[in-house]
Amino acid sequence: MKVVQLLQTLAFGDAVSNDARAIDALLKKNGYDAAIYAKEIDERLSRDVAHPYAEMPKLGKADVLIYHLSIGSDLIGLVQKASCRKMMIYHNVTPARFFTGYSDYAESLCRLGAEDVKALNHTFGYCQADSDFNRQELLDAGYDCLVDVRPILIPFEDYAGEPDKETVARYSDGRTNILFVGRLAPNKKQEDVIRAFACYKKTVDPHARLILAGSAGGMDLYKNRLDAYIKALGVEDVIFPGHISFPQILALYRTASVFLCMSEHEGFCVPLVEAMYFDVPIVAYGACAVPGTLGGSGLLLDKKNPMLAAAVTDRVVTDGTLRAFVLEKQRQRLADFSYETVSALFLRQFETFLKGENQ
Repeated sequence: MKVVQLLQTLAFGDAVSNDARAIDALLKKNGYDAAIYAKEIDERLSRDVAHPYAEMPKLGKADVLIYHLSIGSDLIGLVQKASCRKMMIYHNVTPARFFTGYSDYAESLCRLGAEDVKALNHTFGYCQADSDFNRQELLDAGYDCLVDVRPILIPFEDYAGEPDKETVARYSDGRTNILFVGRLAPNKKQEDVIRAFACYKKTVDPHARLILAGSAGGMDLYKNRLDAYIKALGVEDVIFPGHISFPQILALYRTASVFLCMSEHEGFCVPLVEAMYFDVPIVAYGACAVPGTLGGSGLLLDKKNPMLAAAVTDRVVTDGTLRAFVLEKQRQRLADFSYETVSALFLRQFETFLKGENQ
């Protein structure tokens, strides 16, 4: 029996791609004949990680095709025609409206992705969603197979690596470091983080800095808007590290004072879990899957108010009792995302699917 994972894009450092790679390693460790195939494969990945989709072998009735859906793809025709057992992992599709005026390409892919969700109804014998929010989207779309929730599989041992020493030294100067990690994209609402930071600088701490870590690839117009917004606000100390190495990411988490998320669309939001791992208190706007991922931990904002975000950020930075309470709650929530817990859950759900008990 072959187990094939199929994606439109296998990227370097992307949450969906990392989930697929972690599942591939887990399946192989447990004796499955597993492989990843994708239409687009990041050149930075070694050739043994994944294969071009055109090389995917013909699958028989006993084989399993696992399709990761997070964006539009013409691969769905291949999925629909495959004569094998089929399972989908749904990571959510960002609404196309967020990209209007910024990227016609991203807008079209997201619009196509929403159409794919509808087109693939009744295609799978089983689905996994990486959050309750994503599961509900499939149910609302009329999916009648079993849809289980299984969080993103994160090999936390990777985070125990050595952080970049130069980055640690640069940001360990006693100043407050407000951090957000995520690609520069309109749905992530980095402008709202900047606006809250401007209030924080003006009313609380003029020496604080904001670090917005994430690639701007394909989002040049959005990055230009952010630059213009920073200039219009007259706020200083906003840092865009761009696409940086993993040791540099580790260094940013290790030197962060607080993690501030104002995103308006997340299907899971791995950086929230990363902040938990590094004991960075979280302040986040409660949109989409964010409340579910936090699971009662962090500090959740119920409205987009920059002064409120600034005040809550100040409180968790300066109030030692509150900070300790928040971090303890985050440690408790982090246990739900441990590699051991999620890998065992995946295997249990997957093997139930193979037995046909969840159909």
